[in-house]
Amino acid sequence: MPTSIRATGADKDLTLDELAQFVEDARKAGVPGDNPVRAELSTSRKIKEIEVALDVDRG
Repeated sequence: MPTSIRATGADKDLTLDELAQFVEDARKAGVPGDNPVRAELSTSRKIKEIEVALDVDRG
């Protein structure tokens, strides 16, 4: 069973549509709205990858 939801940009950097899909998927999975989100950025500071734990992650 997965412990997190992760999204990556199809063309390296995440698009707004991909980010919106990530948020929708997280909401459908019941991820709490106050759960922290982790992101990996490119050297140009664009989002390459984003991840959120399915359970509350305070670490």
